Amino acid sequence: MPQTKFCQGISDISDSYMGFLIDTWGVLHGGGKAFEGASDCLKNLRDRKKTIILISNSPEKASVIKAELKKAGIGPSLYDYIVSTGELISLALKGDADGVIKKSGKKCFYIGPPNNNHGYFDDSDIEIVEDIKDAEFMLISGQDPRFKNINEYEKTLKEAARKRLHAICANPDSRSLIGASYISGPGAIARKYQDYGGIVNYIGKPHQPIFQHCIKLLQQKDVYPGDTVMIGDTMAHDILGASNAMIDTCLVTKGVHSSNFKDKSNPAEVDRVLNILIAQYNNIKPEYLIHDFTWSKPLPDRKNKKKRTLKTR
Repeated sequence: MPQTKFCQGISDISDSYMGFLIDTWGVLHGGGKAFEGASDCLKNLRDRKKTIILISNSPEKASVIKAELKKAGIGPSLYDYIVSTGELISLALKGDADGVIKKSGKKCFYIGPPNNNHGYFDDSDIEIVEDIKDAEFMLISGQDPRFKNINEYEKTLKEAARKRLHAICANPDSRSLIGASYISGPGAIARKYQDYGGIVNYIGKPHQPIFQHCIKLLQQKDVYPGDTVMIGDTMAHDILGASNAMIDTCLVTKGVHSSNFKDKSNPAEVDRVLNILIAQYNNIKPEYLIHDFTWSKPLPDRKNKKKRTLKTR
């Protein structure tokens, strides 16, 4: 198996690909302003006519993420598409997602924050029902913060399993952050439903629906998986998912795994940490490793460098 190439910047691999799938949180920003160099890197890719898809497990639709990115300093001219789990679910519920999610009916039992379904059902003919007995399928977007723990869903999930309802899970994450506290994420609820015999369609990374949707968008630009690289900061979501879709990958060490790589500047030390991560994630190996999403390593400041003088006798 080829060794992972350690890169100084995205410029090292830009000539090898026409399509770029780029994770947002942890690669482009951390919830506030864009990371230093991220916008410049996107601009360099755009100048080279690359197709750029920003891919996220966010429950928000593309329009919301677009506005958030603009506030962060990443304007819409710097990318082609935004593909999020929220956007994909919204499209699927309207029947516009090319069969990414098989529609199981018109009546949905929604599990998630009250009065906040992220607009999934806007412009669709789906009815949200209050009683699981009336439902034809379930959408799991998160835990209702009013519930103390996941076990409070036991009766509902068991009834859904008896009805053999299909469930759509927006995000495979096991935990979600609400304020300063963690609650059970959509993934934990979905897996509990599976424990009761329920059938779950997972949408977000690392599962294939979100990657297959990106591939269809890329093909509209005559770009194919072999011409594409995924740049992300998580082995579990970005690297594993893209590798399973036969897409090359580049792991950003500054994100989720930053604590693993902290103070590891020696290539041998970095390689040891990487091999441990690879062993933990089904021996999936990223093709490239990079510290952060920047175009290239800054050059030395030659302008202010003192000139050497020759000593004379």
